[in-house]
Amino acid sequence: MASTLTHQFDTPVYKGAVTFPTQLFINGEFVDPLDKGTIDVINPATCKVIARVSVGCRKDIEVAVQAARTAYKQHWGLKVSGPDRSKLLHKLADLVEANIEHLAALEALNVGKTFCAAKAVDIPTAVSLLRYYAGWADKIQGKSIQACLSTTLDKIGFTRHEPIGVVGAIVPWNFPRLYLRLQRDSALTPFRLVSMLVMKLAPALACGNAAVAKPSEFTPLSALFLCTLIQEAGFPPGVINIVPGYGDTAGQAICENMIIDKVAFTGSTLTGRKIMEAAARSNLKKISLELGGKSPNIIFDDADVEQAVKWAISGIFANQGEICVAGSRIYVQAGIYDDFLQKFTHSAQHLRLGDPFSPDTFQGPQISERQFETPILRRKRVMDYIKSGQAEGATLHLGGKRHGTEGYFIQPTIFTGCKPNMKIVKEEIFGPVAAVMKFATEEEVIEQANNTTYGLACSVFTKDIDRAMRVASNIEAGTAWVNFTNWPDLGLPFGGFKQSGVGKDLGEYALENYTNVKAVLINIGMKI
Repeated sequence: MASTLTHQFDTPVYKGAVTFPTQLFINGEFVDPLDKGTIDVINPATCKVIARVSVGCRKDIEVAVQAARTAYKQHWGLKVSGPDRSKLLHKLADLVEANIEHLAALEALNVGKTFCAAKAVDIPTAVSLLRYYAGWADKIQGKSIQACLSTTLDKIGFTRHEPIGVVGAIVPWNFPRLYLRLQRDSALTPFRLVSMLVMKLAPALACGNAAVAKPSEFTPLSALFLCTLIQEAGFPPGVINIVPGYGDTAGQAICENMIIDKVAFTGSTLTGRKIMEAAARSNLKKISLELGGKSPNIIFDDADVEQAVKWAISGIFANQGEICVAGSRIYVQAGIYDDFLQKFTHSAQHLRLGDPFSPDTFQGPQISERQFETPILRRKRVMDYIKSGQAEGATLHLGGKRHGTEGYFIQPTIFTGCKPNMKIVKEEIFGPVAAVMKFATEEEVIEQANNTTYGLACSVFTKDIDRAMRVASNIEAGTAWVNFTNWPDLGLPFGGFKQSGVGKDLGEYALENYTNVKAVLINIGMKI
């Protein structure tokens, strides 16, 4: 059985050992799964086994849910004040910050993201999320209704924002992911596993909910290490339970459980539909879904080309293109198209691929062999999409091949000559593949940008503020960045339009996902 992992790091950027249990975390303790299941965790940079960890099943989820429900009723929920919840979240933030190098190393080892990016951005983002929602924990309040038809001098009316109860959180591979039934490989967002887990847990806990979280079986290591910090922070047992597992067992059990009151999910649109179906069939639990994207990156003639190129490179090739908001559709106005393409190509050619622990590495490996290429399955993966683009007549302008002989590395890939009906333009690839297209007018590019089932994010590059506001307003997407890309702000809501999701993460808006609003009317003098 999996029990404890000790991994010794000896890299140019980090030297040290990390030791932590690799069992399920239920009711404040690390425990073996009831079915004794384990899975080998693979380093995607080397294709070698890192560790063997426990995998939970439906029965383990049921145990975790009961622990969460008991904790919510007896030790959490309305039993603990907002200031006390805030103190615990701040304590956890302190511990995450103190262990930043351990967590960054685990992200690089298990997910393939670069150590430097994880240390500089991802883990600090998790710390900021914890502190942000710690600040909200004592400010979640309703309103006193002073003047309306139902309140007079004889009556007082007000609202209470109360915790929902037990929240199920399902996060992708770095954020880890959910597979329901036969959907064993949903396209999820691997960038910031710890941040994505915290993005769900922090507002849920701030509002007074207990939680059962399922990280992916592919990327459980940083989540399990986080459990040791949860213990140290002093959260009551059962308030936070973390059960790595498969989507078609543990994930589905969360969605169908009759005690779980709400599910928060990040992952593919296909799996999001399955979650909605399961919620409807079970107890009509509340759901919030952050799903797929095919974000347009629109660059006008008057844009700063040098800056547009740098942001476009980051927008599609950072984190191996495994980002839900990746700017994979790049529309460039005709007047600067040739100049942009030349500079964009030159920059992509000089990106450093390789060891995530090298300080010079920009792009690491894809998360798994299945995400790299799966020709035997119906669902396409990155190399399959590259072949599809060529077969449908797009021009493979750069890359398109495996990089090296070890690990799941794919060269930065650029297609030109793309048509709106091509799969590489329509479907989420979740890899380092950009489709660069020329446009003439503002009206034309708005129509093309909106020609998608997705609506997660968009970027607009222009020096004309009037144009920026017009285009940002007319693109059907939940987030619009002007003159930069892929940079959510913790204080602003994040979520999609159309088939990119339901509900919002981040900011004050996220709190709406984790509270019930109750109206209270008090009769102080009215008689009948």
